[in-house]
Amino acid sequence: MSSTKQNTEAEIQAFAAVCERLAGFTERISVEWADGYLTALCAGPRAIAIDEWLPALAGDAFERAFADPEDVAQALQALQARWNVIADQLDPGRLLDDEDVLKLNPLMAEWSDEDKQRVIDEGKLSGDDAQFPALGEIWALGFLDATEDFADDWPAPDLSSDTGQYYDECLARVTALILPEGSDDLREHLQSLYSGQQLSRDELVDEAPPTRRVEKTPGRNDPCPCGSGKKYKKCHGAQ
Repeated sequence: MSSTKQNTEAEIQAFAAVCERLAGFTERISVEWADGYLTALCAGPRAIAIDEWLPALAGDAFERAFADPEDVAQALQALQARWNVIADQLDPGRLLDDEDVLKLNPLMAEWSDEDKQRVIDEGKLSGDDAQFPALGEIWALGFLDATEDFADDWPAPDLSSDTGQYYDECLARVTALILPEGSDDLREHLQSLYSGQQLSRDELVDEAPPTRRVEKTPGRNDPCPCGSGKKYKKCHGAQ
């Protein structure tokens, strides 16, 4: 079987440029979030056309951000190019032949100390209360947001079956990425998944293959699970 597709650097840059432009019109979109969102859709049970998933992803932001027909065509091409690669990497026929062939390359941002200090120096966050997303956190939020937006495609699995239990475990690994480092919630979550093991976040990311959603993230008005005391929509749900 042929090897999985990979985006070129130019395609990644074009995808990032579209996401950054959309971010000027809707707060929840970022490159990492959008990549998680598309990954969930590609992992779902049916093929979804761009004219169905784009309004769900961006609302009216796409029409507001891209008015010129040439810009529209280029933006759609950039989004479709990323979609095509993710869909190929998650091709069920290939994975059924050999599950080890999965070569998903998610776009996850990792904040270096220099990046964090630059944001603080620019006054975007204060040094005392600066909280930066952990590796994979925003990607996982995008993934889970997509399963909410297309909830009919993600019915609760039958946990009495081996397949249902597998989905439950895989989605729990994705959910773990939104829990804050060092929190009791994360420790309890990991203990239920990896009893007796101590995993780093890099290892947790490696252990989080995308699959169907089986756990519900907090409601928009529920307390954020990070422990900040803020509503989810005003905290990590606003990312």
